[in-house]
Amino acid sequence: MISLEKGQRISLEKNGSGLNEVCVGVNWGAIEKKGFFGGVKKEAVDLDASVGAFDANKQLSAVVYFGDLKAFNGAISHSGDDRTGDMDGDDGLDNEIITIKMNTLPATVDKVAIVLNSFGGHDFKTIPFASIRLYEGTPTRVDNVIANYNIANDAKFNGSVAMVLGIMYRHNNGWKFRAVGEPTADRELKGTLQTVAELYL
Repeated sequence: MISLEKGQRISLEKNGSGLNEVCVGVNWGAIEKKGFFGGVKKEAVDLDASVGAFDANKQLSAVVYFGDLKAFNGAISHSGDDRTGDMDGDDGLDNEIITIKMNTLPATVDKVAIVLNSFGGHDFKTIPFASIRLYEGTPTRVDNVIANYNIANDAKFNGSVAMVLGIMYRHNNGWKFRAVGEPTADRELKGTLQTVAELYL
C-alpha cells in the first residue's frame, strides 16, 4: 500500500501501464448526543464527496456530486447521496464512492479535483470518525490505497467543513495524483471548487 503525505505526487500506473479506474471513498459516522434522560441519541451527518473536472485553463467543465451523479457518459460516476453516516458505529464501508475512469475522460479534461464538504455544516472535529481516500480498485473492492486522510482525528481539520483530498492531473501520456489534504474556509461546494482553482491547480 502506498499512502501519500501532503504534497507528494504519484504516477497512476500499474505494471508500466496507466490505471483505468480509481475510486474516491468516504466513510463517516453519525454524532452521538446525550438525551435529557441519560440516554444517547444519534444525529445524522451528511458529508458529500465531489469531483470537479477542469480544463488546461483551470475552467470547470463538469462537477460530479450528489445532485449530478454522472459526467462524460459515466467516465466519472457517484454512488449517490448518503445523508446520515453510519448510525450504528463504523461498519468499515465507504458511505459514498466516486469512480473515475481515466482512459475514457475527454481529452479536454486536464485536472480532476477531489473534495469533501459537510452539507449540514458539521465541523469535522465533531464527527466521531470520518476519512476520505483515493484507491485503486472498484466500488466493491479495494486493491491499493493511494491517499488517505483521517479527517476526524486530525487537529488541522478542526473548525472546517470543507477539505481538498488532492488533484489528479495529466502528465505526458498518463495521469498523476498530487496529495493536498488541506481544509478550506469554504462553506459549500461552489466555493471549495473556486478555492481549488485559485490555489491548487
